[in-house]
Amino acid sequence: MRSAAAVIGLLALLFLPLQPAPAAAQATKAAGPFSNWAAVVVAGDFHAHSGGPTEAFDNARRDVSNALVELGFDKAAIQQFSVRPGRYRADKPGYADVNAIQDALRIKARTAKAGCLFYISSHGGPEGAILGEGVLRPHRLAALLDEACPSRPSVVVISACFSGVFIPPLQKGDRLVLTAARPDRASFGCGESDKYPYFDDCFLSSAPGARDFAALGAGVQACVARKEKETGAEPASEPQVWIGPALRPMLPLYAFNRAKPKSP
Repeated sequence: MRSAAAVIGLLALLFLPLQPAPAAAQATKAAGPFSNWAAVVVAGDFHAHSGGPTEAFDNARRDVSNALVELGFDKAAIQQFSVRPGRYRADKPGYADVNAIQDALRIKARTAKAGCLFYISSHGGPEGAILGEGVLRPHRLAALLDEACPSRPSVVVISACFSGVFIPPLQKGDRLVLTAARPDRASFGCGESDKYPYFDDCFLSSAPGARDFAALGAGVQACVARKEKETGAEPASEPQVWIGPALRPMLPLYAFNRAKPKSP
């Protein structure tokens, strides 16, 4: 007959597999496809279309960054930029300069090696998007991304008037591009009292229900069309979605990984 101590030891061994997995293992299991992506989110201006100040672009910068975390991005891998960084000390944005943005994305991409995301909210024109006192031109952005994030998938979001001009230079097989307007159209919602530009507002409101960036792009398009119709903004901006041929069949692997709600 076995001793009581031996029986207790055997029972302990039997119940070991029922114990919770270590926290590190759980974290690995929970990691989604964007948890190892580098990202920069930029507010390129602070002027309303009237010339007065607006918080719309920086509100978008801050809240888009938070939304990306909800979609599965690592907060530590996201760098924010503003043309008025001293005004937003809680967010710790860098100054929105193209060289600083390129350096930051390159540095983030050294550790977050799976992919890259670039998002800018600003004014724009046929020559590109406003970035501080200058203009971020489409070919300059394409070169920036190719240098900082070579040979990896990327998502580029341009919230600005005429932002469709960015699509041809940014086209790569493993890239997805969302723009707030056609190449020949303005976008809306950049007034002094606007919380966000229309496109950014729709990006934020559509993100919780979207499965991936392709679905999010379609949701943004529908949302912007509704807002423009409701407010009488015309001609329609017609946001654009472009998906590279190599990335399209891989989209099921890039579904958003949302945190499960905690039990009460």
